[in-house]
Amino acid sequence: MIAFLNGRLAGKSLASAFIEVNGVGYEVAMSQAALSKLPEVGHEVQVRTYLHVSDNGLALYGFLADDEKATFEKLIGVSGVGPKMALAALSTFSPHALSDAVASQDSALVSKIPGVGKKTAQRIILELKGSLDDVSGGLFAEDAPSVLEERMTGALEALLSMGFSSAEAELALAGAPEGATESALVKHALKRLGS
Repeated sequence: MIAFLNGRLAGKSLASAFIEVNGVGYEVAMSQAALSKLPEVGHEVQVRTYLHVSDNGLALYGFLADDEKATFEKLIGVSGVGPKMALAALSTFSPHALSDAVASQDSALVSKIPGVGKKTAQRIILELKGSLDDVSGGLFAEDAPSVLEERMTGALEALLSMGFSSAEAELALAGAPEGATESALVKHALKRLGS
């Protein structure tokens, strides 16, 4: 099992990063959120990985945080959810936002994931309810941001993935109630953007 890669970022595509480790190049599929946080090409990078074995061969999936990897692993355990759909979920929501949506049983919010319909959203909620509460922590946890920063960042990323500009999203999130969950922050912003 490949737990992580520590090397030089050799390039990026729309869905993958190419990481050179001691002269070997690895193609690592990543969420849009994780790809956007990678440093410039040529810089050192450390990526946690998940090796997926299927009839089609081997595929390496990468994550910048332990909670993202843990959420991915829980998602692919849901019947009907494969690695591509799990990456789409992590491109749409941060792990905390998805956890909040599942905890509040918000199938309309979960169905915003590309490729996820109402029935799949309900299955994700049913199978993951209560299991996403403990996805943070682990090997690299010491550099994790505070929960409030994480929720605000996750809400901002969710709004950006819905097509809002950065300026619109930040303005809509201003004045949000303190201590709100990520899903509540997104709802607050959507109400402000709709008015």
